[in-house]
Amino acid sequence: MKTALITGGSGGIGSAICRRLAAAGFAVAIGYNTNKSAAEALCLELREGGCSALAVRLDMADADSIAEGLSLVCGELSPPQVLVNCAGAAHIGLFTDMTDEQVSRLIATDLTGAILLTKRVVPEMVRRGYGRVINISSVWGLCGASCEVVYSAAKAGLIGFTKALGKELAPSGITVNCIAAGLIDTKMNAALTVEELADIVNDIPAGRAGRPEEIAELCAFLAGGKAAYINAQTIALDGAWC
Repeated sequence: MKTALITGGSGGIGSAICRRLAAAGFAVAIGYNTNKSAAEALCLELREGGCSALAVRLDMADADSIAEGLSLVCGELSPPQVLVNCAGAAHIGLFTDMTDEQVSRLIATDLTGAILLTKRVVPEMVRRGYGRVINISSVWGLCGASCEVVYSAAKAGLIGFTKALGKELAPSGITVNCIAAGLIDTKMNAALTVEELADIVNDIPAGRAGRPEEIAELCAFLAGGKAAYINAQTIALDGAWC
């Protein structure tokens, strides 16, 4: 059984990735933190479509939750051949107005948790001589964003993690790649007004926001055999925005 573990699987981008990888024949572990009902609804949807699926709680800011969740995935499905680190949180506001706790949790959720989970998944990939790690970052990790300073730092860290780990694991038949997402049409943008969204879209040469399904298609390609020689790369999916 081929298993794909997707953190943040109950979100807009994560759920699209789960559906696409299920369609590609993977058993899908849907990682969630607080949105249990959405994860379980997606799990039921995939099972009704004939796919093996499991909803599993993964608080990416909690190392114990990560270890327990991975253990459940390995026991109920199988050790992941594909890991998609998609879980993330955002914070919009002045850097100096953030509390120390907000800074620490954002870094833990968007960067440290992905590192800790990957560290636990990789040994079995090395033993098999095969694996795919796909990190979902942001264009702000490439160019930075005012009023999203810590988020930008965490996403930049994810890109650096990708570059280094891809080189380290390439001799073991494992690829590590990153998707730097631009403006994607998800609920994460609900805090923006219609006018603010319009201003952003006006700056995007493609003239629109991206769709979660477009992230999912690229993710499925990177998870497959045809992408075996693509490694340690960050691909911007942003409509030529940044």
